[in-house]
Amino acid sequence: MVINIDYPGFLSWLYASDPELEFAEYKDQEIARADSLFGVSDGYCRAFSMLGHQAREIDANNLKMQAAWAREHGLAAPEVGPGERRNGLVLALKRRLRKYRNLLFPLAQRLGLVPSLDAASTAILLAQIEDYDPDVILNQDLAVISSKMMKSAMRGGRLLVAQCGIDPPPGLDLSPYDFGVSLLPWVVEVFEKKGLPARQWHLAFNGQVLEKLGAAAPKDIAISFVGSVNADHARRIKLLEAVAERYPLTLHLSSESSLPKNSPLWAIDQGPLWGRQMYDVVRRSKITLNSHVGAARGMAGNMRLYEATGVGTFLLTDHQANLETLFEPGRHVGAYNSVEDCLKQIEIYLSDDKLREQIARAGQAHTLATHTYLHRAKQFLGFIEGLPSLPHVQ
Repeated sequence: MVINIDYPGFLSWLYASDPELEFAEYKDQEIARADSLFGVSDGYCRAFSMLGHQAREIDANNLKMQAAWAREHGLAAPEVGPGERRNGLVLALKRRLRKYRNLLFPLAQRLGLVPSLDAASTAILLAQIEDYDPDVILNQDLAVISSKMMKSAMRGGRLLVAQCGIDPPPGLDLSPYDFGVSLLPWVVEVFEKKGLPARQWHLAFNGQVLEKLGAAAPKDIAISFVGSVNADHARRIKLLEAVAERYPLTLHLSSESSLPKNSPLWAIDQGPLWGRQMYDVVRRSKITLNSHVGAARGMAGNMRLYEATGVGTFLLTDHQANLETLFEPGRHVGAYNSVEDCLKQIEIYLSDDKLREQIARAGQAHTLATHTYLHRAKQFLGFIEGLPSLPHVQ
């Protein structure tokens, strides 16, 4: 079982796109969520299934979907509406105060400002765990899916795995978990220092995306950026402003709350894109930009690396210390070392269609050969099968 937490903005978009969806059966909402192609989508579950395992993904904070499951299993359904809006406001506040996160986290917990599952949603998630009875549970959000809740999911012969792609929540209790994974090496070190066996495990591309998207449209967008900006994205904002000043930039931000009031990006931002819409813009782009968050501490590994290369678009990304372990600059992706270097490389690659498309094709081939969820699922199974005391996973 893979437990996931979705962005409130994405959930609002998903159900606004089809107002009847929230009244559909759970399985139909589950299919619609996967068909959106947002984020991991059903990448992990498909991969584990291809390897002979039963697998389910639970979007624990999707109140509409979870309410449908509860109704179908005779449980009290969570209230839908105000709670969702409240979580959206809380997340916006978190983005603004991100740089003070470690200082404010204990106070935010006491005030109930840390997004978490309410009692009804927690009861449904625990009922799903009891009903599906998984041997392995992978928790992808250690803040919203609390250690207290995970303790309730413990039983003999069940493996609980913590996944964390950011700095772990301050004071995180890892006692329920048997193993930890992270794309960030210092998070692996944090886990290990607290006595939890852990390994580095990168994100990936869902090969099913190509089948669902169909044929690519002509590349009628010169340069694109689809993503977010917050208090930890000062370098990203500076980069995007510089690019927009010199080149035509198609910009889609999921949040503008951290933009300076005088930023020129306000005028060109076309609003958030999710899943299929995001892929459409990226695939139509001659160049799509990537910039890692400051919290990455100089390490490459975000989703855009795999999303862009996976669909065959030329990616121009910031050069991080470990980039060569994932992609070869100049062969699979373009890589820049500064804002000025990025501008120079944009000029080079916009003027050389043959070179740019050659790198884009090589990047896609490399991603499909080494960076899919099937590769990651095999790696994950190898991790847990190699644990010294593993009495139950075959």
